[in-house]
Amino acid sequence: MKPVYIFLADGFEEVEALATLDVLRRGGVNALTVSIMPSLDVTGSHGVTVKADKMISDISMADDPEFLVLPGGMPGASNLAACKPLCDMLVAQNARGGKIAAICASPALVFNPLGLLKGHKATCYPGMEPIGLTETEMTGEPVVVSGNVITGKGPACTFAFGLAILTAVKDAATAGQVAAGMLLQQ
Repeated sequence: MKPVYIFLADGFEEVEALATLDVLRRGGVNALTVSIMPSLDVTGSHGVTVKADKMISDISMADDPEFLVLPGGMPGASNLAACKPLCDMLVAQNARGGKIAAICASPALVFNPLGLLKGHKATCYPGMEPIGLTETEMTGEPVVVSGNVITGKGPACTFAFGLAILTAVKDAATAGQVAAGMLLQQ
C-alpha cells in the first residue's frame, strides 16, 4: 500500500496531526509521520513531544506517496513553509496529480505561496485566509475536497479532515466504519 506522509515540524498542532494519523491507521492506511526537524523528536505547539516514524531525508517521491498531509499550528505551519525539501515534494506531488492535504494555517502559509490552491476551493483557520486570492475560493467550510486537494479549517474539524482523506485513499464505506467505531456523528 502506498504511504500517506504526515509532516511534523516544531510547533505543529497536536490534535490535527495525531487525530488524522489515528483515523487513517484505524482505516488500515499506511500512514507515517515524518519529521522535518534535525531529529525524530518533534514538539507540538502545546508542548507534546512526538517521535516521528521517519526523517524527511528518508523519504522521496520515488515512494509514490498516496497523500502528503500537513497539520497546522504555529509556528509549525511556518516551519513547514520554510522547509525547501518539503515544498519541493508538495509541488512535485501536485504536478503529477497526486493528492495533498493541509489543515488550519497550512493551506494559507504553505499551499498558497506554492500556488497549490490555484483553481481550487479551500478552507483554512479563520483570519489566516490569504489576501488577494483571485483563483481560489475560500469557503470557510470545515473541510473542502477540491480535485486532488483537501483542506481543513482547524482543530475541531480534524476528524472530518481525516475521514475525508480516508475516503480518498480507501472509500466512503471504510470511512463510515471508522467514524461509527469512533462514535462520530456524520
